[in-house]
Amino acid sequence: MTLDFTYQASAARIVFGNGASGDVVKWVEALDCRRALVLSTPHQAADAQALSNRLGPLSVGTFTEATMHTPVDVTERAVARAAELGVDCVVSLGGGSTTGLGKAMAYRTDIQQIVIPTTYAGSEVTPILGQTENGVKTTVRSPKITPEVVIYDPQLTLGLPVGMSVTSGLNAIAHAAEGLYAPDRNPITTMMSIDGIRALKEALPALIDSPRDGAAREKALYGAWLCGTVLGQISMSLHHKICHTLGGSFDTPHAETHSIMLPHTIGFNASAVPELMTPISDIFGGATPGQALYDFAKSIGSPMALKDFGLSEADLDRAADIATRNPYSNPRPIDRTAIRALLQDAWSGTRPPY
Repeated sequence: MTLDFTYQASAARIVFGNGASGDVVKWVEALDCRRALVLSTPHQAADAQALSNRLGPLSVGTFTEATMHTPVDVTERAVARAAELGVDCVVSLGGGSTTGLGKAMAYRTDIQQIVIPTTYAGSEVTPILGQTENGVKTTVRSPKITPEVVIYDPQLTLGLPVGMSVTSGLNAIAHAAEGLYAPDRNPITTMMSIDGIRALKEALPALIDSPRDGAAREKALYGAWLCGTVLGQISMSLHHKICHTLGGSFDTPHAETHSIMLPHTIGFNASAVPELMTPISDIFGGATPGQALYDFAKSIGSPMALKDFGLSEADLDRAADIATRNPYSNPRPIDRTAIRALLQDAWSGTRPPY
C-alpha cells in the first residue's frame, strides 16, 4: 500500500486531567497575560464569576452574553467591552456557544484564548468559526481562531445534565464521522476518528446509568477532544452544511440538530463510500451505518425528530434550497430531491433507509 498525505497538528496546547482547571492562573501567566476577561453564557454567569474571582488580579471581569450560533452583534459588544477594559486574553468557560464567542473575538482582534470546556462540543480545538448574521450562518477558517490553551477538566462535567451529555456527545461523534470520508483525511485523523467515536460510544450509555461516573466522564471528554481535533483538520461535508443551515436560518438548537441529523447524513454518504464507513458498523453494529447510529442515538435517549424543535414541515423546502446552495465537498453527489427526502425523514424522526 502506498500512502500519500499531508498532516498538520493543532497548535493548541492541550491540558487534560481531573482538577486541571485549578491551574488556570498558571496558563494565563504562561501566555504573558495580565488582563483576562472571563466569558460564559447567562446560564453559567455564576461559574464565570467564581472563575474570575479565582484569577484574582489577573481578571478584569466577566462577559456573560454568549449565545447559540455566535450572533455577530453579541461578538461586537464583547469586542467593544474588551477594548474598553484593555483585555489581553479571554478565558472561555462553557460549551460551544462560549467557545464560539471567544473564537469570534480572536478572529477580529487576534486576542489570546484559554478555553475550559464543560460539554463535549469539540469546537475548542478547531480553527473554524461559525457565526450568524441576518439569519445566515457562515463559517470561516483562520489560524487566529484556534485557542492557545484548552484545559479539559472532567470534574467540571460531572454535573452536565444527561440530556445535554447525550446531544453534545453525538455532536462530537458527527465531527469524527465526517472525518472518515473527508477528501483531505489522512491515517492520523482516521485513527483519531475511530478512537474518539469508540470512546463516546462506550461512555454515553454509562452516563445514562450513572451521570456522575468519573471514569465515564473522563472517557467522554477524551473522545470529544479527539473528535474535535479531527474536525479542525479536515473539510466539512454534508452533515455540517445541513446543520449550519438549520441552525443559522431556522434557529434550531445546535447539539440537538447535530444529534438528529447524524444518522441521516452519515447513512446517506455511507451508501456511496461503504468501505470508509466500516468503522461505524464495527463500533455500533447494525445493518447499515445510518441505521446503527439511529438505533444507538435512540437507545441513549437522544431527540430523534426536527419537528420537536420548532422546525415546521413547510420549512423543509427552503432548508433544502439553502443546504444545496454552495454545497461543501461530499463523497456522494448532492441533489435537492435527495436532500429534501433526507430532511423529511429527519423531521419526522423516521429511521433512515441506509
